[in-house]
Amino acid sequence: MSTEATIYINHSETDSPLETSGVDWVATNALEGDKLLINNGSDVIKDGAIAPGEQAINGAGLVLDGAEHILSKYFLLDESDGSKLKEVFMAGAQNKRYVFAVDFDGPTVSIPVLEAWDDIGMDSIDSVILGEGTPSLSWVQAIKTTDALPGTSWLTGIGNGVRLAGATDGYFLELDTAPLGEAKTLYFQLKIVVPSTQQDAGLMDPVLIVKWTTI
Repeated sequence: MSTEATIYINHSETDSPLETSGVDWVATNALEGDKLLINNGSDVIKDGAIAPGEQAINGAGLVLDGAEHILSKYFLLDESDGSKLKEVFMAGAQNKRYVFAVDFDGPTVSIPVLEAWDDIGMDSIDSVILGEGTPSLSWVQAIKTTDALPGTSWLTGIGNGVRLAGATDGYFLELDTAPLGEAKTLYFQLKIVVPSTQQDAGLMDPVLIVKWTTI
């Protein structure tokens, strides 16, 4: 039987692992339309709000001012719970460990990896947020936190994370150090860093993919 995995977000301010009593870990389901919504938040874009329209999302966007910015608000749009926004309170430039979880129900042949692509076709990284074809310019950064906190270097712009863009070596994140020998939960932290050179604002919708090989 092939190994399956579920991605969870920590919808609490308690930095504790999956299945910890009292910690609200929420399972995501992309097939049902769940998405991450990342911006600077607003009176409308907030925890518990119903899915906002494009105008409201634009209103919570970043005001470009020639400086580098790390986006501050990370939400799950949970379609299975009435299209509510559920804030990932510890995501972004925070030294927190148990933020995003990938829970595997069995072993893998390969090391599970986290990648970012333009869409589910996984054949291009042409969008602005992924560097317009240049992975080193991607705004999407992630770091493995299965074994330790990300550290204080994570709090800065470039920091100690991996820029995500496609499957080029150095631009995807290995979520563990070896293939999984048994069921295991892996953790990562995520942030979006908008460069000081960015001049045009707008909605962007890349996809995050967890990939692995199984028997």
